[in-house]
Amino acid sequence: METLFATPPVLGFAAASGTGKTTLLCKLLPLLAAGGLRVGVIKHSHHDFDIDRPGKDSYRLRQAGARQMLIASPWRTAWIEEQEQRREPQLDELLQRLQRERLDLILVEGFRHVAFPKIELHRRALERPLLYPQDASIIAIASDEEVDAPLPRLDLNRPEEVAHFILDLVATMPNSQPQRSPE
Repeated sequence: METLFATPPVLGFAAASGTGKTTLLCKLLPLLAAGGLRVGVIKHSHHDFDIDRPGKDSYRLRQAGARQMLIASPWRTAWIEEQEQRREPQLDELLQRLQRERLDLILVEGFRHVAFPKIELHRRALERPLLYPQDASIIAIASDEEVDAPLPRLDLNRPEEVAHFILDLVATMPNSQPQRSPE
């Protein structure tokens, strides 16, 4: 399992709901791509969701009984699987589904109870306790206030600072050899 989290490196973002994990990731992705990284993302959801739309052929085929649906075009590919049994997704299983050889970094939103390197996001307004004292896998804290912690502190409101930290981190990781994205 260690290789699963190392090649390519996997980095998570842990925080309470409403902290801005997705917002930060949306700002980080273009900065990391500009830094030459090919980035994949895994997002955990506690809610039911559907990325398909009623009336589309793929939706109709799923409604007719397809347990797995793969739709592909020259622009993108989407794979949808109906779960036989409702259970929490397992991060290690999801990591195996990605084409990791085509990525330099995998960012994970959620799965905060799984032990792998994470950046904690903290917003003072939410009045939540810091997670790092109970989670030894947190390697840095991105916050909108000063935090007394023995970890690197990043400004949550400066995505370029967080991106710089990540780029430096990836550059120092073994097995990490970013490939320049095609332009």
